[in-house]
Amino acid sequence: MSDYDVIVIGGGPAGYVCAIRSAQLGLKTAVIEKQWLGGVCLNVGCIPSKALLKNAEVAHILRERGKELGFSFENLVLDYSVAVKRSRQVSGRLTRGVGFLMKKNNIDVIMGVARVESPGAVAVTDTEGKITRVKGKNIVIATGATPAYPRSWQMDGKRVVTYLEAILQETLPKSVIVIGAGAIGLEFSTIWNAYGTQVTLVEMLPRLAPLEDEEVSAELTKAFSKKGIQCHPGHKVESLELIEKGVRVKVSADGEEKTLEAEQALLAMGFKPNSQDLGLEAMGVKMSERGLIEIDERMATNIPGMWAIGDVTGKLMLAHVGSAQGILCAENIAGQNTIPLDYEMMPRATYCQPQVASFGITEAQAKERGIEIKVGRFPFQANGKALGLGEYTGWVKIVTEATFGEILGAHMIGPEVTELLPELTLAQLMELTPAEIARNVHAHPTLSETLMEAAHGVSGHAIHI
Repeated sequence: MSDYDVIVIGGGPAGYVCAIRSAQLGLKTAVIEKQWLGGVCLNVGCIPSKALLKNAEVAHILRERGKELGFSFENLVLDYSVAVKRSRQVSGRLTRGVGFLMKKNNIDVIMGVARVESPGAVAVTDTEGKITRVKGKNIVIATGATPAYPRSWQMDGKRVVTYLEAILQETLPKSVIVIGAGAIGLEFSTIWNAYGTQVTLVEMLPRLAPLEDEEVSAELTKAFSKKGIQCHPGHKVESLELIEKGVRVKVSADGEEKTLEAEQALLAMGFKPNSQDLGLEAMGVKMSERGLIEIDERMATNIPGMWAIGDVTGKLMLAHVGSAQGILCAENIAGQNTIPLDYEMMPRATYCQPQVASFGITEAQAKERGIEIKVGRFPFQANGKALGLGEYTGWVKIVTEATFGEILGAHMIGPEVTELLPELTLAQLMELTPAEIARNVHAHPTLSETLMEAAHGVSGHAIHI
């Protein structure tokens, strides 16, 4: 039985990052992974979907913007299977990179299904049923999450799919009903619509991107509708059934019921934690009713030597948040001084078209908390770079505390806004004010000038509007 300082169960963005940081701090480390290094994100999630979105952007330009940009041709052929193959190549390159990092940092990788047998002891069952036992002073649970949907719905992996089947399929559905207007639903709607698929988007909550600023949701709905995506916010799915040529979905809103039919349905309603069958209940690890592992600000559970990070904690199910948790966890195990994460201020990014990016609280949330605020905003229509790109839908909004100028949040929709987040999140972390952002000279012409202008706008001094 091998002995380790740290055993990480799960090799996704939370787990492998935690392992690397642990090894950097001189701790003997192992990662146990049941399927693939890099987890869902690198293999069948964040990374390959961004490759597909790039292909979709090109497809949209070729199909819809020829007249505007001055080109024309006949018999345009878009081979979606090539886009999928390219996405797999991108994914493969990164996952091989994770394997290299494990070797570089002398981290042992053990492939198989893990189960915690007792404090500090883990049994790993490989694909052939062989059991290997390892011991560790610290065990970090980083097992991620799985799509959640009613088990009464028939999920055949062809007509009714989750992100997993959707991202791997090499043929496009002619029509699709996307159930759930969070990040996954919005991104797949963007991809499929760009290739000409008829997309119907259903969201139970009152608006698309329901966790974002209300104005962002309204702008996104307008943009999606303009692209021909049928949007049904505030609609509850009453039933889903397989039919000969696809799926039939019954939805209701305000007492009225509608029947929708399509070739395929994508279930994108959220995730549940992978906390079952790990032996945690027998260990007495405290979990919520939903199975989320409860942790403190150090990433520690209620059991000494047991830690948890990433989606399985449910703090904020985003890859970069899991990675940040992983670093913090490793440093706490090693006895380093750390700064707790402020989950409310974590960056949030959705790569639909137009993109959505945010952090912190909205105007509505500030008012609910009784905070007096000032807001600066600037539209992409007044930004030279955005006009040059031909992508000028949306705006940047900065929410600040009225008296001292503390940045409370930012909410953006428009071209490449996901790339504009770091300046604002860094400013918030370092307690800069909009006046200091405005004072920072931004290169011209760049999309980042919208941040400078919105910062000026907090005091009513935006230059170009």
